[in-house]
Amino acid sequence: MAKPQGIKRNVLPGFGLTMGYTLLYLSLIVLVPLAALFVKSAGMSGEQFWKAVSNPRVVASYRLTFGASLIAALVNVVFGFVVAWTLVRYRFPGRKLVDALVDLPFALPTAVSGIALTTVYSKHGWIGRYLEPLGIKVAFAPLGITIALVFIGLPFVVRTLEPALSDLERDGEEAAASLGASRWQTFWRVIVPTVLPALLTGFALSFARAIGEYGSVVFIAGNMPMKTEITSLLIVEKLGQHDVAGATAIALVMLLASFVLLLVINGIQHYAGRRYQGAV
Repeated sequence: MAKPQGIKRNVLPGFGLTMGYTLLYLSLIVLVPLAALFVKSAGMSGEQFWKAVSNPRVVASYRLTFGASLIAALVNVVFGFVVAWTLVRYRFPGRKLVDALVDLPFALPTAVSGIALTTVYSKHGWIGRYLEPLGIKVAFAPLGITIALVFIGLPFVVRTLEPALSDLERDGEEAAASLGASRWQTFWRVIVPTVLPALLTGFALSFARAIGEYGSVVFIAGNMPMKTEITSLLIVEKLGQHDVAGATAIALVMLLASFVLLLVINGIQHYAGRRYQGAV
């Protein structure tokens, strides 16, 4: 029987039911646990809260966590772009294998990746044994933490960039070349502005993932207070000491800082997208 003209039928139930389910699901999975941080922290006085979050050991963990996460995300932007470009633009033997390896950090348990990286980069590891005589210490040093964060964050950049690069028409590149633009000029003035929103999204995802990472970092970090101790490990230690209030206060600071940083990045992404659309 033919469908009457002018009647639209959705496959899923109506807006009210789907929106209600969405809000309920997000509340149970996201909002309620996050609200618990604020409720638990509200039981502390202002002085107690400030003392818990501004301790020199805690501040050192902030500096290491955010600094290493930022460096790792920037590295992933560069090399993630190269990997995504290679997978999208070229066909070569073993391409499917390389494509599968990109997703390995998703499938591999983080503790396993941490043990593997420590084995490879330790003083007597496969790679570390050659770096140690050069004065380059990777395992149990901030460099090792950064490498671990690069490892777990790379897939976010690659998988975010691939659709944007697949949709990138080559007409613009050919037009730029016909007008005498160099490869470098074509890259910066044609390719980068087009994929910039996706690139910023990949950066934000990689950065956010790195901030909260624990399993892959805890083994290679060495966990030396004031030197190689990340904030997530410090939170776990405080919970082990039954200092739930202190752990909650530190977690709340991390939550707020991450939210502000992601908000700024999303704002930049939105501005870049609007600017590109205006240029087009």
